Amino acid sequence: MSHHERLSALDASFLAIEAGGSHMHVGAVAIFDPGPLRLHDGWLDLAAIRDHIVTVTAQIPRTRQRIAVTPGLGQPVWIDHDRFEVEDHIAVHRLPPPGDAATLERRAGAVFSRPLDRRAPLWEFEIVDGLAGGRFALLAKVHHCMIDGVAGSDLLTRLLRGTPDPRPLPMTDAPAPRAAPAAPALVASELRHRLAGLRRGFARVRAALADPRSAATQVGAVGRGVAALLRDGLSSASPTSLNTGKVGPHRRLAVLRLDLEDLKLVKRTLGGSINDVALAAVAGALRRTLARRGADPSRLTDVRAMVPVSTRAVAARGALGNEVAMLLHALPVDERDPAARLRKVVATTRWLKEQSQQATSARAIEQLADATTSLLLSGMLTIATRRRAFNLVVTNVPGPPFPLWLLGAPLRELYPVVPLFENQSVGVAMFSYHGTMFVALNADADAVADLDHLAADLATSAVELVAAARAAPAVVDQSRSKRTP
Repeated sequence: MSHHERLSALDASFLAIEAGGSHMHVGAVAIFDPGPLRLHDGWLDLAAIRDHIVTVTAQIPRTRQRIAVTPGLGQPVWIDHDRFEVEDHIAVHRLPPPGDAATLERRAGAVFSRPLDRRAPLWEFEIVDGLAGGRFALLAKVHHCMIDGVAGSDLLTRLLRGTPDPRPLPMTDAPAPRAAPAAPALVASELRHRLAGLRRGFARVRAALADPRSAATQVGAVGRGVAALLRDGLSSASPTSLNTGKVGPHRRLAVLRLDLEDLKLVKRTLGGSINDVALAAVAGALRRTLARRGADPSRLTDVRAMVPVSTRAVAARGALGNEVAMLLHALPVDERDPAARLRKVVATTRWLKEQSQQATSARAIEQLADATTSLLLSGMLTIATRRRAFNLVVTNVPGPPFPLWLLGAPLRELYPVVPLFENQSVGVAMFSYHGTMFVALNADADAVADLDHLAADLATSAVELVAAARAAPAVVDQSRSKRTP
């Protein structure tokens, strides 16, 4: 029996907007102490790591599927790959001496510079040995049409364990591939899907007519949100030297670590969420970098970040695919004071969540695209990126607060990698794990020669926020002491 699965409109949009140097894969750089995986002869136990990856991926059908396109209608679907070889998706590389962080960053940049082959399942792992101190790394690259940040975090927990148990998982055989449907069957299935979507739409209209006052209120709110979303999506953010035209194909990474307890201190003292603190730190970093590049920060009044916010229900944890709303968040790059910068970020976040209807409106557009054609959503996203509706992507994914191991090898660092859209040359991704916020800046290697400076500016901006938080109680204490008789 033939089998296929239709991509959601959001998943399909990440395929549709991939062009030129804009590679739509997400990724991660995971660094491990060797533990029992370093054999007595000094070599890394590559066979054990490969077998473990094979065993885990055998339990995830999507890792053995490829993309097919419905003839005439352009709708992408997943079908089983009839000649899948898992070894084609697992590579090994040994770094040259000294195997330091800069050497690993260059290797990761080279790996993430290559687009995934759409004729095959859209994922790759590379085991990197030769790091200083005997450490090794795992570079993971997965197309965004397969996972979002939360799904990627869930995939990580399948690969790793919460205990240092080095015993391998029982080997299991992947099921035999199912036959792909013929072209007429794909077309008929897609037409049935669209007809069913129209029927559901008419049913909702009839239900709404039963209570026209409530329906008018709901439609009005969503309508205003859609109008605002389209207005922002079709208007250009402030021009910056980080948005100079079509992104090139070559990538460069810079990574840094922030103390999660410091960020929590800022959150408790100055307000907001960890995500707000992260956005305020990015705004401060952009202010420094763009000023060094010759811009006047006071004129950068409409710098925007596209911020993915998970809409994944608890019951959907563990499933692949994208369940996110992508909010356009204005960053107060023009604000000099770090604490005031955070207050403005918090106010914008509150407005986006409580009043803007952006998330609800985006979901309404996705549902319409799912019911009709995915080209509706991908076309809107293409226009938004070309018109520079946002200057960069900033994403923050919460990870586990406890340590993880790969076959007894402790995970020490994990840096997420976000893709670059057309007309942007840098993206920022953060991942909290076991008391540390790991940050990776992914950049167009030809457009951002000063990426290390931007990373340093981000670290400095975070330090400024922590200093402001630590100073805040002292200010309160002084004011109280003046009132004391």
